[in-house]
Amino acid sequence: MKHCLIVDDSNSIRKVARRILEEVNVRASEAGSRTDALEQCSDEMPDCVIVDWMMPDGEVMKFLTKLRAMPGGDQTKIIYLTSEHDEINLARAKRNGADTHLMKPFDREAFLRPLVETGVV
Repeated sequence: MKHCLIVDDSNSIRKVARRILEEVNVRASEAGSRTDALEQCSDEMPDCVIVDWMMPDGEVMKFLTKLRAMPGGDQTKIIYLTSEHDEINLARAKRNGADTHLMKPFDREAFLRPLVETGVV
C-alpha cells in the first residue's frame, strides 16, 4: 500500500485529503508543520508528500530542498499545494523539487488528478 504524507497547517484540509486518500487505498499520515513533516520523513519516507505553500513555519523552497536531500527523498513524489496560481512560484517549486501542483480549494477529482499523473494512485 502506498503512503502519502499531507503537510498543511489546516486541520480540515488534512482531514479531507486523508479521507480521499483512504478511499483509494492509500495510507495517509498528517503533519501540521514542515518541521514535523521532515521528522516523520526521517523515520519513514512516504511515497508521496503533499505540502502547502503558505505555512507559518518557514520557506517551502527550503523544505523541498531538505526533503529531496534526505535518504529516499529523491524517489518521493512531491505535490505542491497552493491557493494562488502564480506561474513564477509554480516554476520555483518545480526547480526546488516539486513534481507537480494542486490548487486549493479542491474536490475529489481535482485532488486525485496529480496523484494519478505521478503514479501514486
